[in-house]
Amino acid sequence: MRIVPVSLGRRSYEIKVGGGLLPRLGVECAALKLGRRCAVVTDSNVGKQFAKSAVESLSAAGFQPVLVAVPAGEKSKCLSRVEKCHDQLAKHRLERKSFIVALGGGVVGDLAGFVAATYLRGIPFVQVPTSLLAQVDSSVGGKTGVNLKSGKNLVGAFYQPRLVLCDLDTLKTLPRREYVSGLAEVIKYGVIYDEPLFARLERDLSKLLKRQETTLRDVVARCCEIKAEVVGLDETESGLRAVLNFGHTIGHAIENSSGYGKYLHGEAISIGQVAAAKLSQQVLGLPADEVGRIEKLFIRAGLPVSIKLDAARRKKLFAAMLLDKKVSAGEIKFVLAQKIGQVVWGQKVPTELIQLAVP
Repeated sequence: MRIVPVSLGRRSYEIKVGGGLLPRLGVECAALKLGRRCAVVTDSNVGKQFAKSAVESLSAAGFQPVLVAVPAGEKSKCLSRVEKCHDQLAKHRLERKSFIVALGGGVVGDLAGFVAATYLRGIPFVQVPTSLLAQVDSSVGGKTGVNLKSGKNLVGAFYQPRLVLCDLDTLKTLPRREYVSGLAEVIKYGVIYDEPLFARLERDLSKLLKRQETTLRDVVARCCEIKAEVVGLDETESGLRAVLNFGHTIGHAIENSSGYGKYLHGEAISIGQVAAAKLSQQVLGLPADEVGRIEKLFIRAGLPVSIKLDAARRKKLFAAMLLDKKVSAGEIKFVLAQKIGQVVWGQKVPTELIQLAVP
């Protein structure tokens, strides 16, 4: 097992990465001295596979867990679902010392985290991410939230978990498309922060695609280390943390304008990152061979790198970009790469260049 600390003063916590961790959930929660009542929030897919193990582990440790299941998919990240979760917590009489376990992928983690942040003005929660994307990205750093029809993650809160438990065994049952989607965030960390990691991904991609445990553990832990370092320096995204949004401005707009669910998050930000790399070449002089390396790695991973848009869909895409959380005074700001392993944020990009990058 690898342990990655997230240093945030009194709100610091640990990320634990390894196999066979889910059966230890109850013991880990007991060590945090949380209240006895708790809710395991999961979705209809993950619940069938892992809810029993989570509930049994919590019960064996002396907790009184209840199961709250939501429909699988991005559409559950909405305010109406938050209200339904609140109602279920109240029905089961969860109190301020009670806690929530978020058992699932990024959707469940974002939703359950926001429910925890807002129920009784905030109760503790524990992240148990079961997808690669959630383990390396969305479960770490305290970003919680839901979507509006207008755009992705427009309602939310910065609210840190008490623990993140990444059981690599849960990835064994993940559908290939979901697993590959998570690789988009893995590749992102190499592009924005760590050229040696990027080079390792180029070298060991076949092992990752086979879900080889030692390679997977090391890579997941390294991604968590990078995010923990960034979040420790800039928790609420006032500066440095913005680098984590590389490819996301275009990616989120693709998700929104295409209708949530058509593209998985990783698929959309794969397209967004390749577009951002091309913009980086035009604006910051990112070398052409590095643009090629970035695009080639996404292709080798089995991820999409482009999207074809007619005039109507292009208009819808750009309208969605203007609703991005990172828009300031009506201007779209981008994270762009100077070289693999180094990016800058807050970059203004002419509209005509964006249109060329997203044909």
